[in-house]
Amino acid sequence: MKKISIINGPNLNLLGKREPDVYGAEGFDSYLEKLKQQHSDVIIDYFQSNIEGELIDAIQKAGFSADGIVINPGGYTHTSVAIGDAIAAIPAPVIEVHISNVHAREEFRKISHISAKAKGTICGLGLAGYSLAIDFLTEKA
Repeated sequence: MKKISIINGPNLNLLGKREPDVYGAEGFDSYLEKLKQQHSDVIIDYFQSNIEGELIDAIQKAGFSADGIVINPGGYTHTSVAIGDAIAAIPAPVIEVHISNVHAREEFRKISHISAKAKGTICGLGLAGYSLAIDFLTEKA
């Protein structure tokens, strides 16, 4: 059985409450339960933090124990060289996910310190991007 770690960054604990017109009305906890049912043949670990160093620690830990990582670094996508470096330092493949289409938003959101280090990027497909990333990591990676 494959093990996939989902790591969510800042403000993703507010899904369902924060800008539902951009991020949707469903909270991640309820979506995570659906995701686990949909991928019942996969062990899914979940971690969320608003703190950059904690996200780096989670990447390093999962990067040597999981078969893959699905990461949504939130706003750190555009600012954190350290998170990109952590991804480059681990053997596990990483798929970067963004709920909204970052390329159709503000200019600063088009910059990613993660994309070049990730196996791939999924954006603009809502929460379904997480499921697609798990599909890829369990079938292709």
